[in-house]
Amino acid sequence: MTSHTTPDRPPAGKSDARRRLIRELMLVAGLFAAYKAGRTLSTGRTDEAFRNAGRVWDAERALHLPGEGAVQRLLLHSDALVHTANTYYAAVHFPATALFLVWLYLRRPGHYLWTRRVLAVLTGAALVLHLSFPLAPPRMLDAAQLVDTAQVYGPSVYGAAPEADTMANQFAAMPSLHFGWALMLALGMIAATRSRWRALWLLHPLVTLLVVVGTANHYWVDAAVATLLLGATLLLVPRPAADAAPAVRGLPRPRPAADAVPGTVPETLPEPVRETVPAGGDR
Repeated sequence: MTSHTTPDRPPAGKSDARRRLIRELMLVAGLFAAYKAGRTLSTGRTDEAFRNAGRVWDAERALHLPGEGAVQRLLLHSDALVHTANTYYAAVHFPATALFLVWLYLRRPGHYLWTRRVLAVLTGAALVLHLSFPLAPPRMLDAAQLVDTAQVYGPSVYGAAPEADTMANQFAAMPSLHFGWALMLALGMIAATRSRWRALWLLHPLVTLLVVVGTANHYWVDAAVATLLLGATLLLVPRPAADAAPAVRGLPRPRPAADAVPGTVPETLPEPVRETVPAGGDR
């Protein structure tokens, strides 16, 4: 008697999940690469970027907005504090957003699709504004009299000469996607979770705002425009219903509800079974 053996194959469910994950990673990476490539189109518009910077600075003073230097002076009281702010600017922006998307993909699929669409539309709108309105950051503007904290204290993600920087477009200050993405992260976590402390996620965009202004990478107006763009995007992209996540096709199912976990009390209890007693009869 001969026995036939078949090679082990991964379950179809795991294979499909792996393909979906690879597809999502490629999609997000492709969107990011397109955005980075698009930003470089306005790199050579130095004179226009500085003219716009002067207009923004004058407009802020006409509106009696607080000077960005007030925040920077607080940071400059301590070398450790300003170094921490530079590190936050350089190291938190992209990793925090990536971890946020990964967590939503695994735990809140419906909210993941909504958030991905919101971030894609927001980033696309920001790219259009970057190309149509190149803007030098306040650290480059002589009238602002601010310190380029990243170059002086480190770490820095930008080259010393903006015109020769091939890794980033330093004339894309408006809007501030550092702030826009941080605000969407906070709103997304508030929408996707039920903790009584979920409002604390708003500390992330608040700290980000102080960091981008204090390090002289952005004006107050840059964050305000990012907020307006995000608000318009949220009106255009519908938020998923609370019970829509299990029905999302092509993404992992969310974590089971409490009534499906052994040892927990379900939210709705079945009605008690009533004993039927014949009319005129005894129990």
